[in-house]
Amino acid sequence: MKILVDADACPVKEEIYKVAWRHEVPVTIVSNSPIRVPAHPLIERVVVSDGFDAADDWIAERADPLSVCVTADILLADRCLKARAAVLAPNGKPFTTSSIGAAVATRAIMADLRAGAVGDPVGGPAPFSKADRSRFLSALDEALVRLKRGR
Repeated sequence: MKILVDADACPVKEEIYKVAWRHEVPVTIVSNSPIRVPAHPLIERVVVSDGFDAADDWIAERADPLSVCVTADILLADRCLKARAAVLAPNGKPFTTSSIGAAVATRAIMADLRAGAVGDPVGGPAPFSKADRSRFLSALDEALVRLKRGR
């Protein structure tokens, strides 16, 4: 088992470390620039090039049925689901094979709305909250327990 983290804008890295240490599961923090990580044998930092989707490509190539991938990137989530990995958003909401199609479609619509293609431009997602952090902790713990039990 392993946890793969799309880390450049991930607000729950500390929570990931805590849950990973409790379950003794290795974590790979993947980013386009160096990010400080704890000096711990279960934590690995991978810095990829700053090329378009370089971190996404690295994670998607290594995602498998024994992985939990943490990302807010819907297109990366889709790629990881196709590799049969469990996928969580930083707010704790799981991406599933039954929900990813709607998420991809909503992403496209929201991109158009934010660009002002229809009517007045709209803002982005709601600010990250304590409830999101708490939901994430619980969801990651549950995902690791499911993997340990063989899903």
